[in-house]
Amino acid sequence: MFMTDYAILCEKASAAKNFATALGGTTGTFGGKTFRIVHSHGHLLEFVDPKDQVPEDQVSRYRSWKLEHLPWTISDFTWEKQPIVSKNPRTGRKKSAKGDLADLKKAVKDCSALVIATDVDPSGEGELLAWEIIEAINWRKPVKRLYFADEEARSIQSGFYQIKDLTTAKQDGDFLKSDARSKWDYLSMQLTRIATTVTKQAGYPVRVVREGRLKSLMARHVYEQDQARKTYRRKAYYEVKFQDPQKHVFARKFKDDEAAAPYRHASEADAQREMTQYHPSAVANVKTTRRHSGPPKLLDLSNLASILAPRGYNAKEVLATYQKMYEAKIVSYPRTDDAKISMGQFKQLLPLVPAIAKVVSVDQQLLTHRQPRPSHVTTGSVDHGANRPGEKVPGSLSMLSKYSKSGPAIYEVVAKNFLAMLGEDYVFDHITAELADYPAFKTAFNVPVALNYKLIYDSSRQIGDADSDEGAVQRAVGPQAAPFIFEGANKKPVAPTMKWLMNYLQQHNIGTGATRVSTVSQITSGPTALLKERKGQFSMTDVGTISAILTEGTIISSTNATKRLLTLMDQVGRFELPPDQLLMTATQTVEHDLPLMVANADKLRQLVGEPTKLVKKYPQKAKTSGKTKTGEEVKFNQVWGGHRFTAEEVTALLAGEEIKFQIKTKRGKPMAVHGKLAQQTYKGHKFWGFKPAADVFARSGK
Repeated sequence: MFMTDYAILCEKASAAKNFATALGGTTGTFGGKTFRIVHSHGHLLEFVDPKDQVPEDQVSRYRSWKLEHLPWTISDFTWEKQPIVSKNPRTGRKKSAKGDLADLKKAVKDCSALVIATDVDPSGEGELLAWEIIEAINWRKPVKRLYFADEEARSIQSGFYQIKDLTTAKQDGDFLKSDARSKWDYLSMQLTRIATTVTKQAGYPVRVVREGRLKSLMARHVYEQDQARKTYRRKAYYEVKFQDPQKHVFARKFKDDEAAAPYRHASEADAQREMTQYHPSAVANVKTTRRHSGPPKLLDLSNLASILAPRGYNAKEVLATYQKMYEAKIVSYPRTDDAKISMGQFKQLLPLVPAIAKVVSVDQQLLTHRQPRPSHVTTGSVDHGANRPGEKVPGSLSMLSKYSKSGPAIYEVVAKNFLAMLGEDYVFDHITAELADYPAFKTAFNVPVALNYKLIYDSSRQIGDADSDEGAVQRAVGPQAAPFIFEGANKKPVAPTMKWLMNYLQQHNIGTGATRVSTVSQITSGPTALLKERKGQFSMTDVGTISAILTEGTIISSTNATKRLLTLMDQVGRFELPPDQLLMTATQTVEHDLPLMVANADKLRQLVGEPTKLVKKYPQKAKTSGKTKTGEEVKFNQVWGGHRFTAEEVTALLAGEEIKFQIKTKRGKPMAVHGKLAQQTYKGHKFWGFKPAADVFARSGK
């Protein structure tokens, strides 16, 4: 029997297609090795329910949501997985991944080695996905790994020539890291059970209160900022400063608010009294220093999402669209952890610069800095390289709308941000001066000389906390400055926005850009969402408010604890920490957080209000009633599909007769309906109502 050298396992169909393009087909020979390309559809397996993980005598304990059964005993778990059953959102039909696994097992049976060619993700998710399949199909032959930076032919071919041997999953650090993380997240389900249980015990009609790594941190951080804004009270202060005719302000510099307090008066009268000590003074010691600054770093996915959120593109939209554009080679790999690109990637993109610039309407005369910048390009190695345009340059921005409405905006930002590194440095004069009679009063400002890269794109203005308007600054200083009373106030906390949250997480080095955006997408979607997001502005849902109140002082919502947890996960991947020790921290988290969440539940009525506040009130549907031909008294809805039954139609229905009428579908098209009154069942409950004939929806194509 002829044996194929390699079964190349890709993560999804689109990746398999790109591999086939790079290697010359779905089967064939490359680099002296025969191969067959197969693919998964993302993750095909998931953990079974806790009650199905444990010995039979423990089933009732793990089925229960009672707090007395927590924390779980990790050694009870088998960590069994099962094929995922997915539901088609359009047809409602369910499909098990069991068939996909059977197809994969059959496709690779005559191969000598299985080559993992799933995404090379910093989280190790690609390894986890592949080893799950390897275990499920009972593969016992050699396993290898093909590493690639992106799905471009050059990268895939290079990776093929450097395929690595993997002895077992236990010796694959990326798998160990991802596997331990997935088990930790599974164990954190206990926190969701705690939050949901104590909330329901307090009388609140919630479906579920989700808690988890990063989710709880985000919800709590937004809640704290929201509360800080609600409790903010403006406290004015009055301070003596000087101003010259060009509007340059001279002020004393303070290291902190405590140092400034003696000079910031609570009343204007006190400031006026201090001002009597001063007179107009000449400006002295004027110094001008020519400076320059290079373009800001390349954007990660969280920066990109922050920029696009105010335009109405939410996290889920940006994440999904960017992935589609990556698969089409329009942009680079989305889940990268790299802040720079490699020298090879830089050289590969240089010939494409004119075409990229044309698409995003950037003047090519600005792109004169063709040497790699150390701030953007590394001579070392990278996994995928920072976010940048791909090898395929679209003919126009409008063409990208086929990927989704955010497609053109995504490419424009990514492309301009990349092109900015080819612009010359921003040049400006930094001017400082002080008052001759009162040298403690100083001024400093910048005057632009040459905008250069800023004319291409300045991402720092998009993701920074404040914008500056240096173009409006006057160069001249003095000759004199006069004292005046400046009215200031304690700073109002900024609104919780996507930009604000992403900057906070980035500052604390929590998660990759893609992880941050993915988590925001999860907690802002569905009926159990913790946050609402509208054009980049966050607000709390009722469930999110409950979650944030319950997690006050907990480990699961702590920034420092989350950073520590991520560090421990990295240590697992580097074989510096046994996975079991990482999982012990999940138990420690539950032991610490459980009593706190129980105690915090007592604050819900004070901070959220009475439980009835959360009860949804649905409008009462119009009813009609009467006796059927058998004499039974019934009540049923008088409106069906927007059609209100007339008195004659009600009489006919009660008599068991069929009636006919017209309605409009959701698309506004007319639809003929006929049917009778009948007793029906919905979710175990019986009711009387109009029932259309069986052929009605068949004829409508529904």
